[in-house]
Formats: sequence, structure tokens, C-alpha cells
Amino acid sequence: FNQYISRLILSFFFFFFLWSACEQSLISVLCIPPDLREIVFIIQSQSNYFHVRQAERQRADLLKQAHSLTENPPAVLLLHNLSDNEGDWSILPLLPYLSYSFGKNSSWIVFLEEETNVKMTKLVQVLAKFDKSKEWFLGKPLHDEESTIIHHYAFAENPSVFKYPDFAAAWALSIPLVVRLANKVRDEPLKSDFTIDLKHEVALYIWDNGKGPHLTAVPELCTEPEDSPQAQPCATTLSSEPPLCGEPVNNEDIFVAVKTCRKFHSERVPVIKKTWEKDALFLEYYSDHADPSIPTINLGVPNTERGHCGKTFAILQRFLSSTVPNTRWLLVVDDDTLISLPRLRVLLSCYDPSEPVCLGERYGYGLSQGGYSYITGGGGMVFSREAVVQLLDSGCKCYSNDAPDDMVLGMCLNALGLPVTHSPLFHQARPEDYARDFLAHQVPISFHKHWNIDPIAVFNKWLKDDLREKPSGGLNKSAKTEL
Repeated sequence: FNQYISRLILSFFFFFFLWSACEQSLISVLCIPPDLREIVFIIQSQSNYFHVRQAERQRADLLKQAHSLTENPPAVLLLHNLSDNEGDWSILPLLPYLSYSFGKNSSWIVFLEEETNVKMTKLVQVLAKFDKSKEWFLGKPLHDEESTIIHHYAFAENPSVFKYPDFAAAWALSIPLVVRLANKVRDEPLKSDFTIDLKHEVALYIWDNGKGPHLTAVPELCTEPEDSPQAQPCATTLSSEPPLCGEPVNNEDIFVAVKTCRKFHSERVPVIKKTWEKDALFLEYYSDHADPSIPTINLGVPNTERGHCGKTFAILQRFLSSTVPNTRWLLVVDDDTLISLPRLRVLLSCYDPSEPVCLGERYGYGLSQGGYSYITGGGGMVFSREAVVQLLDSGCKCYSNDAPDDMVLGMCLNALGLPVTHSPLFHQARPEDYARDFLAHQVPISFHKHWNIDPIAVFNKWLKDDLREKPSGGLNKSAKTEL
């Protein structure tokens, strides 16, 4: 009997030690379930060559970690490879495929951005805390400080009440939730025409006015830099170093086109001149009125209250003409766009201007019904020369001068099979319109709109710096990049 009691005590201490070690990741291999194949990782990748390389590096790291723990590695998929459907990046159209492919032999779908680092052992321990037979929506919560246009002023009476995930920290869906949502997507066509802020829209769809689960906060899903002391308990972190893409592109490689009109010559143009104009070597203002004091150029296109498609296509044609310097990149902005050209030059070093590159903040229209992606104009639209050549050679045109230029360009690119490349560093709205924690781990490139703000103060707070004095800083905040 005494021998039995002694063995019982020894067993208790062994399992207590094992549990403690698992919590501290001291002997993590003993704490991993034998089959990691219950987890499916999806890297939210893009088809541009730079982003493919980033995603493939991340995939290799995940599989290396998995092979050190088990002979049964998980599936690690690149989102842009899953199908030819342009709308896959908006996640919801992808759910039926995920349900069909993994609904019977998996427990979790974990979504990662390209720069999200995963500590496999800790992530498995985190997921093990949740009953995989139930519906779970896991992530690091963001919330709005005030009702915002990018969320259609949802929850206007109490904007902070609704939580949505910071994709950079990773987010996860349990398979029972994926299966139910997939059936819903199949049976009920998605209602929203526009995809603007995907993370918020996915959370709204899952929550379903209270009929579905809300986001469950998981403290171990983090956006701390991986080498930060605060990252020790984290299962996910963000890269501490920016991608090494080479020197920033030269100033003489970028031509800047500013769209304006007579009524804003005295209101908006002076803001550009006081903030970021000095960072541009080649810049022209395009207006419905030639004003030599600025100076502005009249392209012969009548001003329109909205859309500006005719003006934008005239800019594309002028960019390829001998009238302006021959540059590798074209940046098209509104007269109320605030932008950091030094940061843009750093970002562009990661892209090949001999390829048809179209870069900015990506929105979507009708993605669940065969629609298209487009670069939203207010945050700035960047085109390589090759992209402009292919656009104009295709014969694509505006159906009217006041058609929405960014959406028409999106339709043209979609017809040509040219991808829109997304960067979260471009912003269609003001800093106030984004969650504070979302902006905290990025160094933004642009914001848009002067409404109810001091635009010069906003520029000085969010966009003003001189990267020439900080060559090693890259687009890093807390040693973090969103490239």
C-alpha cells in the first residue's frame, strides 16, 4: 500500500512538472498533441512577387517548427494560390472551400498575415484551452473610439462596444463555426457590395446581429515585436526587422500627380505646399483652371463634383507622353491627401517597376459575385510605368468623366488580369477613423481628408520624418513593418 501511495505521489509531481514545463515551454515537445494536422494555417498572401517571397519564407518557418515537434505537420496554405477567384482575399467567399476541404479532419483554421510570427508550441497550447467542438472566433480585439465612415458609422451610440480582430496578430475560427458559416455563404448571397475594412466586416458577418459568436479576446495573440520583453508570453508576434529590399527608390523615379479644382486652390493646395510638396522632385497639379501662381495645369477635362475619371485617364496619358519626365513610378493623389514620400520611397524599393505594379489600399466591389478589387483613390494610387502602359494599351476608358476613377481602374485591371497589391500603410480616411491599436504597430504612408481636423498638425504627428537621417529605421514602429 505504501508503495502504491509513493507511486501516486511521484506521478502527481511528474504531471505537475510536465504541466508547469508546458506553460513555460521548457519541454514543449511533450505538450504538443501528436497530430498537428488538426490545425490549418492560411497565410493571407498576395500574388505580387515580393509578397509571395514573404509568404513562402513564413510557410517554411512554420513547417520547420512543426517538423521539430511531430511527424504530422499541419497544412500551411497561401491564400492567393487557393483558387482563381479574385474575391478570396475577402475570406467569406473562401469559407465553402475550407469547409469542404478541412471540415471533417481539422479543428482550427488559423489566419496569418505575411509579417505575423508564430511560436507553434505556444499557439497549440492556446488553442487547447478552447473546446474545439464549439464555435469560436479568436483574436486580438480592436475597437473604434468614435463612429467612423470606414465602418459605415456602425454602433454610433457606443462605437467601442463592438470588437473585431487585428489580423496582424493572427485570428482563428473553429471548424464548427467554419462549417456553419460556409453553409450560410452558400445558401444566402453576401449582401454587402463593398469590401472596405475586411477585419471589421468579417467580424460583423460572424456576429450576425447577435446570432453568432462575438470575438473572444486571446491575450497570447500579440502585435508586439518578436524581440520585445513584452512578447515573452505571446504565441504570435510581429517581425522585428523590416524586409531588406535595398535602398529607397530615387526621388527622380517618382512622378506625382495631384488632382485639384479651382475652388480648392486656396484651401487645400497650400496644405500640400506646407507639408509634403518639398519631398517631390517631379510634381504637377491638375485642375479645371490654369493658375500660374501654384502652378496648375488644365488638362481640358471639365471639373466634376465626384468621380474624376476623365481627369485621371488624362493624367495617365500625360505620364506616358514626352511632356513630363520619364519616371518609373506614378503616384496619383487627391488635393486632400496627406502622404510621406520618403516612406513611400522605402516601400517601393520592394517592388519591380518593370512589372505591372498597382499599389495602395485595396477595396473590393461585388467580390462574392465575380466583382473586382481596386485601389481606393484618396490614400494614393501608385502605378509602375509598365502598369500604365498596359492599362492604356488595353483601350480601357471611362464611361463618363464623373465615373469613379479608382473603381473604373479596378475594372480595367481585373479585365487585364493584373492584380491590385494591398498595403495597409495607405489610408483612405483620417487617423481618427482607425483603431488606435491598429495604427500603433505601423508607420503609415498616407491619410486622407481634411474634415474636422488640422491637416498640418496631422501630417506633423503621423507622417513627418526624414528617413535619410535614420537609414536603418525602415518603415518600423516598435521595430515593426507592414511591408
